[in-house]
Amino acid sequence: MKRLFVAIVCLIGLPGATHAQTPAALVEEVQGKVSGVEFMDYVMPGKIIKLGADGRVVLSYMKSCWRETITGIGTVIVGTEQSAVHLAEFQAGKVLCDSSQSQVVPREVGESAATLVRSINEAPVPPPALTLHGVSPIIEASDRGKLLIERLDLKGERHEVDLAPAAMTRGRFYDLANANVALKPGGTYAATLGSKQVIFLIDTRADAGASPIIGRLLRLR
Repeated sequence: MKRLFVAIVCLIGLPGATHAQTPAALVEEVQGKVSGVEFMDYVMPGKIIKLGADGRVVLSYMKSCWRETITGIGTVIVGTEQSAVHLAEFQAGKVLCDSSQSQVVPREVGESAATLVRSINEAPVPPPALTLHGVSPIIEASDRGKLLIERLDLKGERHEVDLAPAAMTRGRFYDLANANVALKPGGTYAATLGSKQVIFLIDTRADAGASPIIGRLLRLR
C-alpha cells in the first residue's frame, strides 16, 4: 500500500500533470491540525496536505464536482479530479456544480451597472455563462465597491451589496447566505461589479442556505 501511494505521489508530481496553473479543487473547510492549505484556498494537482489526529479538510473538485471529506492522521495528494488519500478516513461523493466554473471569464462591460442593466432588460435575455446550484451565491471578487445582482428574465428583483474589505472572507469572498440574500430558483441573473459582469442561472432545484460552496461559487475576478 505504501509503495502504491509513493507511485501515485510521483505520478501526480510530474510537470505534465499540473495543467499549467489551472486550479483543480477548492478547500471548503479546514478544522484542527491541517498543514498545507487554508479555508477557501484553490489547490493545484500535486499539492500535498497533511492532517493531524484532529484534522479535517473538505475538498471540492471543480471539474469532476467530486467533494471529499478527509479526517484524522494522514496525507492527501491533490489530483485533477479526485485525491489520493493515505491513512486518513475518507468520505466522498458527487455534488451538483457547473464543471465549466473554472473556465468562465467575466466579460468587460465598460459602462456603469445601472446603464448596462437597463439595456439588457430592453433586449432578449442573453444565455447564462454558468448554472449555480445554491440560491445564495458566494461571490469571489478582486475589486471592491457596489455589487449589483439583477434578475433578467423577470423585472423587479434587484440586490445591491457593498463589497467592503471587512465583509470579505480571505479578502476576496462574499457569502450571500450570511447576508440572508436568496435568489429565485429558475431565474437568470446578471452580477455586475464595476466593468465586470457574469450572467448566470439559478437551477430550479437549487439548495437554500449554506449548501456546498462549489455549487454556488460565482467568480468576478
